[in-house]
Amino acid sequence: MSIFLLIGIISLIIALIAAIFGFRGLSGLAFLIFRIIFFIFIVIFIVALILNFFGSCSVRIP
Repeated sequence: MSIFLLIGIISLIIALIAAIFGFRGLSGLAFLIFRIIFFIFIVIFIVALILNFFGSCSVRIP
């Protein structure tokens, strides 16, 4: 599991627990961290997917 995904999931859990107990500031901050890390993870995933796609289509000379 990627470290970005792990930190994102942990901050999402912290945000949900803080929201349940009414800590709006902590909940908002944890959700903001989750959102930023989630989008970074998505961008890295898409770039890796594109690089893998174009890397597998290259012509190999024996």
